[in-house]
Amino acid sequence: MKAACTRLQIPTPVHKTVRLFSATATGLCIQLPGWSYPVVANLATGQLQYDNYNGHWGEQKHLNSFLQAYAVEKAKIEARKKGHSVSETRLQDGSIRVTVRVGGAA
Repeated sequence: MKAACTRLQIPTPVHKTVRLFSATATGLCIQLPGWSYPVVANLATGQLQYDNYNGHWGEQKHLNSFLQAYAVEKAKIEARKKGHSVSETRLQDGSIRVTVRVGGAA
């Protein structure tokens, strides 16, 4: 999650308990640009809690960008742990192609 935040140039996630609009959540908190409340990741369950009031308190595109960055960074980290080389290419539609070369140097 830290690598995804670094990639997007947003604050490093912090583990804490926060108040969302009508609930309390504990976990790794990510503050997305323009969001009134943080996104809270429960690392034990893999679930995210957030309240953006259907886009009024935070644009969905920022959450989508974070999820994409997390997926890319996690794939790269895991591939490199296994000794594979990784490259990425941004596609015209905004998606990212991650290529893992098995057995390649990182």
